[in-house]
Amino acid sequence: MSIAFVFPGQGSQAVGMGKALADAFPSAKAVFDEVDAALGQKLSTVMWDGPDTELTLTANAQPALMAVSVAVMRVLESEHGITLAKNASFVAGHSLGEYSALAAAGTFSLADTARLLRIRGDAMQAAVPPGQGAMAALLGVDFATAAAIAAEAAQGEVCQAANDNSDGQVVLSGAKAAIDRACEIAKAKGVKRAVILPVSAPFHCALMQPAADAMAEALAKVKINAPVVPVIANVVAGPVTDPAAIKNNLVAQVTGTVRWRECVGFMAAQGVKVFVEAGSGKVLTGLAKKNAPEAVAMAAGSPDEIAALAQHLKG
Repeated sequence: MSIAFVFPGQGSQAVGMGKALADAFPSAKAVFDEVDAALGQKLSTVMWDGPDTELTLTANAQPALMAVSVAVMRVLESEHGITLAKNASFVAGHSLGEYSALAAAGTFSLADTARLLRIRGDAMQAAVPPGQGAMAALLGVDFATAAAIAAEAAQGEVCQAANDNSDGQVVLSGAKAAIDRACEIAKAKGVKRAVILPVSAPFHCALMQPAADAMAEALAKVKINAPVVPVIANVVAGPVTDPAAIKNNLVAQVTGTVRWRECVGFMAAQGVKVFVEAGSGKVLTGLAKKNAPEAVAMAAGSPDEIAALAQHLKG
């Protein structure tokens, strides 16, 4: 049974996430303690007690989501003997989740990953002044049509496909006026829905170039190991194990498209039969069911879900 572990991105955060894991498992609590120490902040308090407005801040949400994902993997190992090296064919993560995947696969230390995501969150937030950028989800549209809508709407401004999540769900990102135009064009072309997203910055577009530069500088200063299993990188939708390529892909990912539909499709084509979403929420579980309907998709974020997963994998 070929298994892939996938790791959620921003938007999957929720106050209280990871608390049940920390209460039940010392291996999970150790993860949150180490992230708190690496950041010099009680991020775990924000995660468990809120307020939601503070947890949602990009600079907090990114390391927080990673911490929950890594805690899940540590519990799977400590309680059930399930490891990536032994049990997984691939790992992949959606946007910031790629860092979670790399941390789980031993490419970065936990402390370095937390610090990288704090830098990434701060840099992405600072790249575009509030109100100047926007993102919109186009529903009921394929990628080629969405990309054409973005090109038509640009009119000299930045407007590009940021997330190719599934057939029927593509997110555009760019200058606010261009995104507003894209929504009108989409409606005129009969797209089912065009929804402005409640995000604080226009992620995964050319406006994020200052953040890409910041990540190039930060990644040059950390130790990058080869992962224990291939990572399916967002920007190439294929397997990567070379540390230099991993670094280059992470820099490109800040301004590039998250090719999630293709990432899941690649893994399914390689024989993956089970997709496990390790961390908070069930967004990627839903997308796996759309992108690889013949596979099993399971979420593992709570003690009960982890137990159910372990039972399934052993069964």
